[in-house]
Amino acid sequence: MISAVSLLFHLFIQFEMFQKKINTTYIIPYPRAAIVTQPVDIHHNFCKLKPLSPEETLEEQLLLESIAWPETPSLPSPLFINSSSDPAHSTFTILPRKREGQWQIGDKLEALIKIHDLMGRPKKYGGDVLLARLHNPTLGAGVAGQVVDHLNGSYSAVFSLLWEGSAEVEVTLVHPSEAVTELRRVNIEEPDRIYFKSQFRSSLLTRTTTCNVCLRPTQPVCNYTDLRTGEPWFCYKPANMSCDTRISTYNGGHKTSLTTMEKLFQSGVNMKVSIPASGPANVTVFPKQKGQSEVNSSSVESEPSGYYYQGVWRALGGTTVHQFNTSSAITQCLKGKQVYMYGDSTMGQWFEYLNAALPDLKEFNLHSHRSTGPLMALDYANNIFVRYRTHGPPLRTVRVSSMELHYIANELDNVVGGSNNVVVFGIWAHFDTFPIGFYIRRLMSIRSAVVRLLSRAPGTVVVIRTGNPKPYTTILGAFVHSEWYTFQRVKALKAIFKGLNVHLVDAWEMVLAHHLPHRMHPEPPVIKNMINVLLSYICPSKGGFTSWADFLIFGLTAFSG
Repeated sequence: MISAVSLLFHLFIQFEMFQKKINTTYIIPYPRAAIVTQPVDIHHNFCKLKPLSPEETLEEQLLLESIAWPETPSLPSPLFINSSSDPAHSTFTILPRKREGQWQIGDKLEALIKIHDLMGRPKKYGGDVLLARLHNPTLGAGVAGQVVDHLNGSYSAVFSLLWEGSAEVEVTLVHPSEAVTELRRVNIEEPDRIYFKSQFRSSLLTRTTTCNVCLRPTQPVCNYTDLRTGEPWFCYKPANMSCDTRISTYNGGHKTSLTTMEKLFQSGVNMKVSIPASGPANVTVFPKQKGQSEVNSSSVESEPSGYYYQGVWRALGGTTVHQFNTSSAITQCLKGKQVYMYGDSTMGQWFEYLNAALPDLKEFNLHSHRSTGPLMALDYANNIFVRYRTHGPPLRTVRVSSMELHYIANELDNVVGGSNNVVVFGIWAHFDTFPIGFYIRRLMSIRSAVVRLLSRAPGTVVVIRTGNPKPYTTILGAFVHSEWYTFQRVKALKAIFKGLNVHLVDAWEMVLAHHLPHRMHPEPPVIKNMINVLLSYICPSKGGFTSWADFLIFGLTAFSG
């Protein structure tokens, strides 16, 4: 027999799916007549981005200036890399404290990095991609450093001293400046080097064609530009079939011409390799003395978003991160909440975490792929509803129905909002190989929807997840997942949403500062800290302890550990 609770749950899901169909029909009309574009001159610029208003054009120009990377050298032909940056010949040196005495909490530590080429000669220009971290594995402590390019082959890595004890500097060359030249070029000249496929079906006839944000005009094209957001998407028109017969989209692959620059992207040589210290790599930090002001040994003013201590992320800048260490603590925070998650599979990872952490949160099987969704779960007793849906194309993923390709901006326009609604999104990993202008336009579209949402429902909690560092050991990995691409987009995202009543989970710093290896999908301890930040935004005045039982459980766990 079906229980009353199961029946109500079933009716709720049916209503939700029915409502979703209504909204989808209204927001994104399917089916509709797609536009067929005839071929034009093959030498014409084939990647046209969505036009901007004069105000948006000015904003984009200022944004691009604010995140501009230093100029990098042109590459000779044939290619010789003797003058390229070499981490084995490069060094970093911890500079002395400006004032005599011991390093103290609150000081700024600066390391001077000097880059040399493969011949051991000092480089005279900047543009290298460097990551810096200050850490103490024993204490489970770590903080990201800020790298300043002096444009003459030297760099400064600046760190905030935030814990007592040993603090060790770690500097990594991600790419030499010469590799950035190539990364820049291919995003302009070959934005279609990662391509996608769509399947079309009409009666018994099935065809597959190539799709992308930008398609070379060699044959008729189906234009699937979104009617509301203006987001571009195109597929080559299948022979003797209508554009309206498209049924699915999936990752097509990459062009084999990517293997022409192996010298610039060598695993273990000049791609994500540590730079050695010329002297001691660590300092000892003492407590700050009473009455003694903070010493800044650098002109850098920006602070890290947070740091780890004993494996726990501590945010800086006024946000208190509570520890939600039990399922009851998480349930208490989310009680009565509807949580809408949008983005890529790194956002789906958050859905999976909550789904596993809350035993009373029951997932409804929508027969969707885990990486794309839609996924839906409900805790009926506590009135908690959690949903995840992937963002619209481009998506380097498994086959997904064309009907499920929803843009985040359109989805946000369907959210009623209010104090019991939480909107979370993260959109980054699938945009690295395209011109950054395309990513900026997507974020502007989402921002407009966020502004509309907060205008009609100011109490809505909006949380944004940034991109994060990730691993790659091959030239293809660098061309698709380069951290230079991701870092530029992290900076753009922060700038575009600055000043809005939204919250940021700085996944970039949270992964960089942690001792665990970089992963596209971060390790569970990092995800737990991210979820704690998310829940602290939702429940800013509540700690992780919702009862004496929770407090005792946490205390016993900490004591035994």
